[in-house]
Amino acid sequence: MFGALRPLLFRLDPETAHGLTLTALSALPHGRGPAQDPLLETRFAGLAFPSPIGLAAGFDKDARAWRQMLGLGFGFVEVGTLTPRPQGGNPRPRIFRLAEDEAVINRLGFNNGGLADALPRLAPHGRLGVNVGANKDSTDRIADYAAGVRAVAGKAAWITLNISSPNTPGLRGLQGDALPELLAAAAEARGDSGPPLLLKVAPDLDDAQIDAIAAACLDSRLSGLIVSNTTLARPPELRSRHRAEAGGLSGQPLFQPSTEILKAFARRLGPRLPLIGAGGVATAEQAYAKIRAGASAVQLYTALVYHGPRLPARIAAGLSLLLRRDGFQSIADAVGVDIEKSPRA
Repeated sequence: MFGALRPLLFRLDPETAHGLTLTALSALPHGRGPAQDPLLETRFAGLAFPSPIGLAAGFDKDARAWRQMLGLGFGFVEVGTLTPRPQGGNPRPRIFRLAEDEAVINRLGFNNGGLADALPRLAPHGRLGVNVGANKDSTDRIADYAAGVRAVAGKAAWITLNISSPNTPGLRGLQGDALPELLAAAAEARGDSGPPLLLKVAPDLDDAQIDAIAAACLDSRLSGLIVSNTTLARPPELRSRHRAEAGGLSGQPLFQPSTEILKAFARRLGPRLPLIGAGGVATAEQAYAKIRAGASAVQLYTALVYHGPRLPARIAAGLSLLLRRDGFQSIADAVGVDIEKSPRA
């Protein structure tokens, strides 16, 4: 069915097509999803998932269809980014398909209905995480993150602090000197019995920045990292006429650079802080490469635009075959086998 609908959807501008997709999904009944191979059972930051294939934040910003997405075969789903107050985001057009490159550029700018609007649609569920951010015009962005953590702590299996979107001016600056203060404020807002806190970082980091972020995370009460968000880089091989649009690039061109950043964090953190790999995952082989590069689980979003709703189930099935081919007894056994085992001093 997706093969027949895709040409029709691609005639619409991307944001309209996405909105219609979410509306259709939210109207569907939600089931438990396809059975997963027990080999794919994944443990991460005290959480347990039937599969390591997750849906990244950004697809379901306002938590309208997360149950349906679990029913499509995702092992876990992250909604958001949610900000304390409703936010319209940047002017349209702000999403661009780079079809020749299987990529997307977006400059949405944390458009969402705000925490109060989304909270009634959230529910305690072991496979639902919430991604929180700061309002563009906030005078105290750290306070915004603390407010987000406090608001969703009772309805999220984990909470992700998104400080790596390139579409809110100055937001990525929180990856620098302000990071320890941010992590401390979020941990205080979460409390002693709240869900795990994760941090989502950018792919556009140099070695010194990676070292500083890794050190700050190890000194905090953080439970894991998501590596990575979209990139501001524009690889020279991009072919689409939209390649020069401003915003964050996701999809296939992001796979290799995001995997290299993932390896860099895995080398520095070793087993001390688990990682989720995101960026350019569209096949079982790519998911497997992220896991071998140090990820305990992976997330995807852009690939759904090009490959449709059966993709998570296909990737999970293919990943199971790859693990068995190579003699692994679990996801954990494959994590980081392609990197040096000891973290860099």
